[in-house]
Amino acid sequence: MVISHGFYKEIIVEDFPLRGKTVLLHIKQRRWLNKTTQKVIYRDWNLVAHGTRMTIEFAAFLKAINQY
Repeated sequence: MVISHGFYKEIIVEDFPLRGKTVLLHIKQRRWLNKTTQKVIYRDWNLVAHGTRMTIEFAAFLKAINQY
């Protein structure tokens, strides 16, 4: 049986501006407790590109447009 076990610390991702305004994404990652094994379970999401403060998708977009 798996039950909700709270959240990890919130992260804030600064993404590309829309209409001249900065977009700040506040992300909370939920964690779950497996009551049988007493282990914490969570999804491993790579939301932020390594070494940046932007999403992986936006970093890929910038990389693609800079190749031209």
